[in-house]
Amino acid sequence: MNKEFKKFELSDEILKSIESLGYKKPSEVQEKVIPEILRNKDLVVKSQTGSGKTAAFGIPLCEKIDWDENKPQVLVLTPTRELAVQVNEDICNIGRFKRINSVAVFGKQSIVEQEKKLKQKTHVVVGTPGRILDHIDRGSLDVSKIKYFVIDEADEMFNMGFIRQVEGVIRRIPKNRITLLFSATISDEIKELCDKHMKKPVNIEIKAQKLITDKIDHYIYYVEHDKKLETLNNLLIYEIPETGVVFCRTKENVDKVFDYLKDKNYSIGKIHGGMLQKERLNAMEEFRKGNFRILIATDIASRGIDIEGITHVINFDIPVEKEAYVHRIGRTGRAGAKGKALTFCKNEGDRYLNQIQEFIGFNIEVKEIPSKEEVDKNSKSGIEFLKTRPKKKTEKAKVINKNIMKIYLNGGKKKKIRPGDIVGAITKISGVNGEDVGIIDVQDMGSYVDILNGKGNIVINALKTTTIKGKKLRCEKARN
Repeated sequence: MNKEFKKFELSDEILKSIESLGYKKPSEVQEKVIPEILRNKDLVVKSQTGSGKTAAFGIPLCEKIDWDENKPQVLVLTPTRELAVQVNEDICNIGRFKRINSVAVFGKQSIVEQEKKLKQKTHVVVGTPGRILDHIDRGSLDVSKIKYFVIDEADEMFNMGFIRQVEGVIRRIPKNRITLLFSATISDEIKELCDKHMKKPVNIEIKAQKLITDKIDHYIYYVEHDKKLETLNNLLIYEIPETGVVFCRTKENVDKVFDYLKDKNYSIGKIHGGMLQKERLNAMEEFRKGNFRILIATDIASRGIDIEGITHVINFDIPVEKEAYVHRIGRTGRAGAKGKALTFCKNEGDRYLNQIQEFIGFNIEVKEIPSKEEVDKNSKSGIEFLKTRPKKKTEKAKVINKNIMKIYLNGGKKKKIRPGDIVGAITKISGVNGEDVGIIDVQDMGSYVDILNGKGNIVINALKTTTIKGKKLRCEKARN
């Protein structure tokens, strides 16, 4: 078991997940935050994106959860849907062997489908403030047992105008709770929120300067507006990024850049707020798996992308908010890897550039746009490379799910089947015990069960000749 995390006195199930996910050593934020949450302290944590903070609260909260309690005990608020999906996935992975069920809820997705999920035994709910409020007010999210409340990316909540909704959630959840706030910057409004709603919070600050300078090379290119597309193409050919994100200020620009590069048959995808929720989630999933090389995105993707091996971030449009620069470039240079941040702007007097340089505390080196000769030298191999997919990425979930099989039974609530009935039938199988049964999702017409420790096929074969609650159910490997 992982010695570095063992010192926190975590349970074997959580340590097993940490090991499977490849966490070797706690990051600075994990080192400082995990013990405080285990001691049930309110926390205000100033920490940049990419510092490992989701695991910093995910690990101790999964440890603290009482599995037998059916109502949610942890509520996590995130500013964007993408981040809600990411945090939810991380918590599911950390809690996998403890059979923790985490549900993500957010707008532009069927509220009825989400209600069905929330009716199951649910330990953690992750969501955007508006949709969380909707569920509380509809009675589909019971917050009476919430013990831990996490406000993630609090600065972004303020920037996006969600603070009234956040306060609305606070008014509806139990006063006797632990509150954990994470933010890249701590403004006066955030301090005010903490003073109002937290009990003697412990303040933890993770120095951000290292994240900005050490592993990322920053360059500025002065580019005329009408030359930006051509310059972007030349830079891509010259730089040959293994994986990259091109950030634009507007969805119109994302579409324009996407169409321009698509015409060249480059391996690309896009994400912006004008797309359907399903399309956005699919694009992120495809990018995460390594199914295309370059993602063109608005700032909705500058938080919530925690994807292995992004080598380049290109700011096609310089961000209007200085904080956005830090969030965008934080997509690269993660987990000790090197990265490049390349930014287009019109000239040295650009006020946005000056604000960014003042904010990050250093001047960004100005680079000459690669000459025609330099681009031509790389042209053939560069263009061919940009048309190919990147190397397949290891998905954290894949690694942890290696010995887990999800099975489907064609019986659910309509046949009066309950989780206990399924557990009873499975644990009667020779060589299988309670520790081999993971999360159980009993729906109206069917049920899904995670079988752990590589015992999926044994269970499927045994259930073919077994009845559950006197009923013969069809059992097969789940398709999803």
